[in-house]
Amino acid sequence: MIAAAVYVACRELKVPRSLDEVSRHTRIGRKDIARCYRLLLRELDIKVGTTDPIDYVPRIVHALGLPGTVVKRAVELLNVAREHGVTGGKDPAGLAAAAVYVAALEVGEKRTQKEVAHVAGVTEVTVRNRYKELAKIFGLDANAV
Repeated sequence: MIAAAVYVACRELKVPRSLDEVSRHTRIGRKDIARCYRLLLRELDIKVGTTDPIDYVPRIVHALGLPGTVVKRAVELLNVAREHGVTGGKDPAGLAAAAVYVAALEVGEKRTQKEVAHVAGVTEVTVRNRYKELAKIFGLDANAV
């Protein structure tokens, strides 16, 4: 139950942590945390909004050792993507990872999709798919992945 409470606190304070991360650091199964999380939300009538991909950007950028300009550009990319309706129903960590990948390329700080995916806690396929969606909006070469 404590792990679920930690997860609730992270969500409420907009500290982007996945169930897998909480599970890894508490050694409690992801399923058990998720079950207790839902129970806490229901019993305490807690309303938690969706996680914003922008919340993940600074952490990913920092972990990759990229400059602050990448944070700024990735946030800009995500805001435009939101305006185009691309962000709905997508994993926020995957969207943030793809935006960081694109922003890093734009400022000449190339990182591989594998590196970005690893740091963000998503798969390379997720980064590639989100990149292709961003590429359509921004007129990037979707095949240059």
